Amino acid sequence: MLDWLKKWYTNKFSDPQVVTLFLILVLGFLGIYWLSGMLAPVLVSIAVAYLLEWPVSKLCRMGLSRTLSTSVVVLGFMGVLTLVLMWIVPLAWYQGRNLLKDLPQMIELGRTYLLELPELLPGMVSDEQILLLMHSVEERVMTFGRQMLSMSLASLVNLVALLIYLVLVPVMVFFMLKDKAQLISGFVQFLPNERKLIGQVWHEMNVQIMNYIRGKMLEILIVGAVSYLVFYLFGLNYALLLGILVGLSVLIPYIGAAVVTLPVAVVALFQWGFTAEFGYLMLAYAIIQALDGNVLVPLLFSEVVDLNPVYIIVAVLFFGGLFGFWGVFFAIPLASLVKATAKAWSERLHPTESAA
Repeated sequence: MLDWLKKWYTNKFSDPQVVTLFLILVLGFLGIYWLSGMLAPVLVSIAVAYLLEWPVSKLCRMGLSRTLSTSVVVLGFMGVLTLVLMWIVPLAWYQGRNLLKDLPQMIELGRTYLLELPELLPGMVSDEQILLLMHSVEERVMTFGRQMLSMSLASLVNLVALLIYLVLVPVMVFFMLKDKAQLISGFVQFLPNERKLIGQVWHEMNVQIMNYIRGKMLEILIVGAVSYLVFYLFGLNYALLLGILVGLSVLIPYIGAAVVTLPVAVVALFQWGFTAEFGYLMLAYAIIQALDGNVLVPLLFSEVVDLNPVYIIVAVLFFGGLFGFWGVFFAIPLASLVKATAKAWSERLHPTESAA
């Protein structure tokens, strides 16, 4: 056994560049895992900087200086974001309050539908099963209510954190974009001279992360806007709030679409019951999800997502469990990083096989 481990270690870690790449990845993962709370503003700034790098580069190629290009893009982004939030947040908050007010009536309507199931499906569903399900749902609703109350009590703390984000993130984004070359050169100084393997993986991942963040933001906007428009045209209650939820659900591949279907169906069922309007709305919603998964995602992420859906779901669960929201958001790039590292590692150790 020891001889086999020694042979495996010699075969896989005989190249110093491989060892360096492995150590950088391990230290990076451990650092983010232990310091994720402290590094949250930095991670937000990095994501926004990747998003804005494309327009900054475009302005630089048009002849503007890096500083001026960064100033124009960051100020424009903050202005548009402020206007959008000033319009969307109050409306979404108002609809959310109305939804919470209507929640007891929705639960009562759901109870009525559930109590009818034993008559509609005799032998398949029993009264005991329905009562057990209703008790479980009531407990979950009460838990959700307590969580909402605790969130409201901690609103002052959340407000302070929000103010910190509003001040720190724009400043960090500005300097990350303006001093991009200096920051990268400063980091490179800590790497060994022989870093071809690290450069190969970094170049591939840098392009993928940039395309992924830009594509994900476009997907959120398109899916959210189209969902809101469809809900509004159907006259569905809380159309803006549900449209925002559907848009944000694309952050979690496959799982998000399944989860957000429940509130859409519950609101439509409470409003119309089992009628033609309910069926037409759910059909339109299914078409939106189908177009997103089969047209929009391949169009936006053709250069990024080259992973089996099973790997993507496993990556969402694994990295989400490790890093929370940011693990979910960057699950696909992180899975691509693992794939790119394994590919570069294999090519480095077996160059003749990769060439063949």
